[in-house]
Amino acid sequence: MPRKPVRALLLSLLCLASRHLGAEAPGARIDLGKGWSIQSSAKVTQKGSEISTRGFPPRGWYPASVPSTVVSALVNNKVYPDPYFGMNLRSIPGTAYHVGQNFSNLPTPADSPFAVAWWYRTEFRLAQGLKGKRLWLNFDAINYRANIWLNGRQIAAAAQATGMYRTFEFDITDAALPGATNALAVEVIPPGENDLTITYVDWNPMPPDKDMGLVRDVYILASGPVALRNTQVVTHLDHGLDQARLTLYADVKNGGGETIEGTLKGTIGSIAVVKKVRLAAHESARITLGPDEYPQLTIDHPKLWWPYGLGAQELYRLHMEFDSGGAVSDREDVQFGIREFTSELDGAQHRLFKINGRKILIRGGGWTSDMMLRYDDEREENEIRYARDMHLNTIRLEGKLMNDHFFDTADRYGMLVMPGWCCCSFWERWRNWKPEDYRIAGESLRDQIRRLRNHASVFVWLYGSDESPNDEAEKVYLKVLEEERWPNPYLSSAADRKTAGAGLTGVKMPGPYEYVAPNYWLEDQKRGGAFGYNTETSPGPAIPVLESLKEMLPKEHLWPIDDFWNYHAGGGSYRNVNVFTAALENRYGKARGLEDYVRKSQVMAYEGERAMFEAYGRNKYTATGVIQWMANNAWPSLIWHLYDWYLRPGGGYFGTKKANELLHVQYSYDDQSIVVVNSYYRPFAGYKVTAKVYNMDLSEKFSRTASVDIAEDSAIRVFELPSMEGLSKGYFVKLTLTDAAGKLVSSNFYWLSTQPDVSDWAAGNGRFTPIKIYADLTGLEQLPQVRVKAVSRVEQKDPEEIDHVTVENPTARLAFFVHLTVLKGKGGGDIQPVYWEDNYLTLMPGEKREVAATFKSELLGGAKSYIKVDGWNVAPN
Repeated sequence: MPRKPVRALLLSLLCLASRHLGAEAPGARIDLGKGWSIQSSAKVTQKGSEISTRGFPPRGWYPASVPSTVVSALVNNKVYPDPYFGMNLRSIPGTAYHVGQNFSNLPTPADSPFAVAWWYRTEFRLAQGLKGKRLWLNFDAINYRANIWLNGRQIAAAAQATGMYRTFEFDITDAALPGATNALAVEVIPPGENDLTITYVDWNPMPPDKDMGLVRDVYILASGPVALRNTQVVTHLDHGLDQARLTLYADVKNGGGETIEGTLKGTIGSIAVVKKVRLAAHESARITLGPDEYPQLTIDHPKLWWPYGLGAQELYRLHMEFDSGGAVSDREDVQFGIREFTSELDGAQHRLFKINGRKILIRGGGWTSDMMLRYDDEREENEIRYARDMHLNTIRLEGKLMNDHFFDTADRYGMLVMPGWCCCSFWERWRNWKPEDYRIAGESLRDQIRRLRNHASVFVWLYGSDESPNDEAEKVYLKVLEEERWPNPYLSSAADRKTAGAGLTGVKMPGPYEYVAPNYWLEDQKRGGAFGYNTETSPGPAIPVLESLKEMLPKEHLWPIDDFWNYHAGGGSYRNVNVFTAALENRYGKARGLEDYVRKSQVMAYEGERAMFEAYGRNKYTATGVIQWMANNAWPSLIWHLYDWYLRPGGGYFGTKKANELLHVQYSYDDQSIVVVNSYYRPFAGYKVTAKVYNMDLSEKFSRTASVDIAEDSAIRVFELPSMEGLSKGYFVKLTLTDAAGKLVSSNFYWLSTQPDVSDWAAGNGRFTPIKIYADLTGLEQLPQVRVKAVSRVEQKDPEEIDHVTVENPTARLAFFVHLTVLKGKGGGDIQPVYWEDNYLTLMPGEKREVAATFKSELLGGAKSYIKVDGWNVAPN
């Protein structure tokens, strides 16, 4: 059992002394994030009525803040070592037995310290001015059940406060003590294997507490007699894009015992609407203000919200308030964008999404929360910025329904979000559901829909994942979607399924998830190839860069690959990186040590991710979408990411960024065609494409330049490379796209083999399609070493620094896969996140490139930036 921190009581008292909560205005929010203590119910003999009294001494309890899981709080108290390093997680009681298994589907061991409830307790002082107000206690998420007590009174029982994806609000007016100290105690009961809770499937381990705790914000809202909730704006476009019709909704509830008359007022900039409302005692009502009744809600020539790269992210703010008796009773502000998402099935029954009437190819990544549900606003923004930097337009959330800051940031960055329930857990074991489970599932959906429906970035909801729900569950879900006026498309599954309520999904998820050859994506016609909308797929593991491996693994386990590596792979069928490693050594040569393995891994990840995204881009709109599984990880991992847990991007990141350029030139692995993919909703005339083919010794074997007029939102085959005699076994293809003025717009560099990869199609499955003959790229190992020059010019744009790095290959040899890193001075450590304009460059003899690196100046810690250069055959500087 965890040891008792000796300073817990003192820290709790200090936190209490520093907190005096005011915020008396209607609609004010009083956050209860600090000054908590936690303890196991196995060590607490008192009842909730006593624990929630002022002055109760939490002796031996652990200081905590909220949101927090139990294990996260204990790690913060140094009870357990960093669970993200090595195999430390296995040292926490209750963890070791479920290695590689989906713990959410297993019972917690009876002797685990997390098999019992844990208490969360805090004290806070409410301002005297809140007397006479109605006070509402809110929990944005509790995992999983809770008995809630305030000032010795039970506010809610576990049967009432149940569900990880529920939000709870309780009227505490009669129990709260304005002008005095209040004591709040919450007994959190952990989730079991038959609960609708969070799961990480086979992505990563789950902590032994199954993420139990108060895992989102806890706060109090103050109002007058009438509270205003769930304000919504629904936007609909008419007459093309020239007119928008807005409909406003709001829920009002009279918390008192008398009839209340008042007015509901809404303002959007200069637009104002007013409606009289009468509420009986304790009555709740949903109020609608539509454009037929209020013509001012019809807006001509509106400023529209568009995804990143396709237009501006215009956002509006609706201020809503309820006035009664000459005073504001409550107010609420919501941000929204004027946009409209639709979807349709094409002739092949593939799902095609549209934004504001225009087709859009979905190119995204699957996202997970931190393994211990720790939320960090700055980190979230950095990661969303990474997604946009890779030219992705979508983030898929499979059950990891992030906090409000995440969705606000996605709205600002123009990043589409594809949320829904998770697979492979009780969420999809409908045959075992009881009536109570249907109720919890329905109310969970209701709470999440209310939270998400105003966000411009959210374009679809998936109420199933690997499977579609049974008829009873689907009816529950569809009823909620209708009642809550979900304005966007919805799907019953992320797989190719059909239901009575929603029809065909029009999407697929047949894999692969392990390594497949680059040519797989254009050659496969049955599974994960570039046709339709693949909601989750991947070219397999993503080995972090060397600096990250050193942070996540003990020195003695860095090489060779062993069980410590495998512990940081996935679960289920993905417990090692054997398939990836076999392909790496067959295609690029046997790894001669850790650094060589990492170097080859980055090259292969770049090649694999680029091939996948380019295939879907070339085949649009026969291909309608692809989601890389995954974009990020919940902990330091060897699989399924485009940047690692430490925010270091590797080869896969820059291969993805290259492939998804909004105006892009690329090579086709199936027919050797050279293609320009335009993701803009505008054409480009007078451009030129040049393709050059070189032997491994850089002798030129082919060169052609062709003019091309590029249609909007198109993929244009410009020409095909001819068959060539005399090619070396390994050879190169260099592509450039220039505009009418001769300016370079896009470039691309491929390393290929005259012996292409040959897939064993008959042995393919949902995990991967094996390779029976590997491409021979071992000639790259014979490239002579070169030295590359790098000179940087620093530009300060507070709070960021931009290093403009000129990289030059002054030699007569190829500089292959040149990697640039920003250090805190020469010999210093690297910094992250850094947003590179391009990286892992290949430079021909005499070639010079300028690329920019953008990062926060404070990351340097007062040092001057230094650009470290290394690469495949590049001597480190």
